[in-house]
Amino acid sequence: MVLLKHELKRGRKSLLIWTLAISAFLVICVFLFPEMKGMMGDVGDIFAEMGSFTKAFGMDQLDFGTFQGYYGIECGNVLGIGGALFAALTGIFALAKEEGNHTAEFLFAHPITRSRAVAEKALAVFLQILICNAVVLVLSLASIAAIGETIFWKELLLLHLAFLLLQLEIAGICFGISACLHRNNAGIGLGLALVFYCLNLMANISESAKALKYVTPFSYAEAADIMRDGALQPRYLAPGMCFLCVGVLAAFLVYRKKDLR
Repeated sequence: MVLLKHELKRGRKSLLIWTLAISAFLVICVFLFPEMKGMMGDVGDIFAEMGSFTKAFGMDQLDFGTFQGYYGIECGNVLGIGGALFAALTGIFALAKEEGNHTAEFLFAHPITRSRAVAEKALAVFLQILICNAVVLVLSLASIAAIGETIFWKELLLLHLAFLLLQLEIAGICFGISACLHRNNAGIGLGLALVFYCLNLMANISESAKALKYVTPFSYAEAADIMRDGALQPRYLAPGMCFLCVGVLAAFLVYRKKDLR
């Protein structure tokens, strides 16, 4: 597990920055609620009349005037976008950086197989995502308790679980892509995460685009569905977990036979 420890040490700065950034935005959103609570009813009425915009963000199904609805919309977007970008960058750099930084020769001069290297790097990626989400969840619960709001345990934990799975899926897909790259390319990872987000917005707005729900991981992390049903959507979750497995498997198959530059 020497490589695993090395990868965690190598990525600790990025992990710290992203964890602090996501946590800070989320805590700020929570602490803003008491100040905005009085005007939430009027804001909710305004959003309810905004047609497609309301459907895109699920505000037609959540009461923006309650803390649960507010958390699902505001904090859900912070967790979704921030977490997706972090996962994409972590996954896309995992394998490509060895060739991009010209360290592949040094790594594989050691008695370590490529399969083991891929396995430990994948584990390092997923561990970083787990650590980030654990810290964010703890700080979220602490901030909710600090403002005196009741913690809606089931829905909140399910929401955070959904975003954890979303990040793992995006990281897994980007990890597979990383095996095909010969240098670092943050644009591919960030672009993929944003494309997934936009596809979900399109699926929410248009009935003819509902099939996109089976493609984007944001479909099973919809706060409106989780708050309403108290459960994740298995019909959208199952394809997502398949994409995760395919991404990791592709990384093993490609990297074992890849000509390293």
